[in-house]
Amino acid sequence: MWTYEHSIETDAAPEAVWGLWADVENWGTWNADIEHIELDGPFETGTAIVMTPAGQDPVHLRIAEAQPGELFVDEARFDGLLLRTVHRLDRGRDLRTRVVYRMEITGDGADALGPEIGPAVTADWPETMAALVARAAG
Repeated sequence: MWTYEHSIETDAAPEAVWGLWADVENWGTWNADIEHIELDGPFETGTAIVMTPAGQDPVHLRIAEAQPGELFVDEARFDGLLLRTVHRLDRGRDLRTRVVYRMEITGDGADALGPEIGPAVTADWPETMAALVARAAG
């Protein structure tokens, strides 16, 4: 298994961050890497998302878990791997909101391929999360 986690704290209310997460079709307003995105149903467990990163092929995701106001997990499967991204809201210091993203890559070859794939997928997380919390606070 390969894992990576990044977090950021903000004065934005958890509800503001959750609202941006749940508004999937507008993720591109705070995630510069998204060229196109579609949500196939409500923002809840089981719903499919098709996300096209800039200059790349579409990525098919499934919302594996959604706990409104707390967390959602999306999963992508390919080449025997499962890429699972947890997006979580925690309490930060001094009543701030702590936003956490965690990627877990499992499956056949994860120990070898995870260190190659994972950093490429997560490289923009600090900038993306900063843009997310700035928009939520704004």
